[in-house]
Amino acid sequence: MLRVIICDDQTVVREGLAAILSTDDEIEVVGLAGNGQEALALAAELTPDVVLMDLKMPVMNGVQATQRLRTRHPAVRVLVLTTYAEDDWVFDAVRAGAAGYLLKDTRRNDLVQAIKGTAAGQSFLDPAVAGKLMRHVAEAPLGSQSGALASGTSAVGTPMVEALTEREVDVLRLLVKGHSNPEIARRLHLAPGTVRNYVSGILQKLGAEDRTQAAVMALQRGLVPERMDEGKSP
Repeated sequence: MLRVIICDDQTVVREGLAAILSTDDEIEVVGLAGNGQEALALAAELTPDVVLMDLKMPVMNGVQATQRLRTRHPAVRVLVLTTYAEDDWVFDAVRAGAAGYLLKDTRRNDLVQAIKGTAAGQSFLDPAVAGKLMRHVAEAPLGSQSGALASGTSAVGTPMVEALTEREVDVLRLLVKGHSNPEIARRLHLAPGTVRNYVSGILQKLGAEDRTQAAVMALQRGLVPERMDEGKSP
């Protein structure tokens, strides 16, 4: 059972999300917080797997809370769920260590999948913000922020990158654009399990800890071509 804390300053949103998530047999909502400070206190008491975090809140906002959570409770994963897609909010939240960034118009099934994936170590970016983040990283000096943007930790080293196969590049291109494994499988006419294997191989070859870090590294190292046919058959 995945233990989740919901942090949002609007009572109706907290309770609505709790009701939605409680319909899934694998998720248990163990606490509700109205601001970042309350989320920190609950996390210390309840040891959640995931904190679903809003950003603009009184007392302590979600960026501040995310940074402190990652410092005090590194095993806890933070998934941002907010209405804000502005650049500053996106960049600050990911730098603070958020494992993913979703907008509140996310569909119920996608939210549930993102929570489960986040607990398993995956990263999720809403397509509306993925492009902004990737462009920001691509325009930054090489090596200046890959680790901080990807996981809130110090920058990773630069191991020798093995040559990616053509199909791995196809998968990586769609990963960079924020597509989920099922979406990649559908676009490339592959089985979901095959896509999972490709993603695992890509992470290993890049020395990346998760999908977001792999996307950042791919852009910074020029591993993704400017143009590619996303839907070609294997």
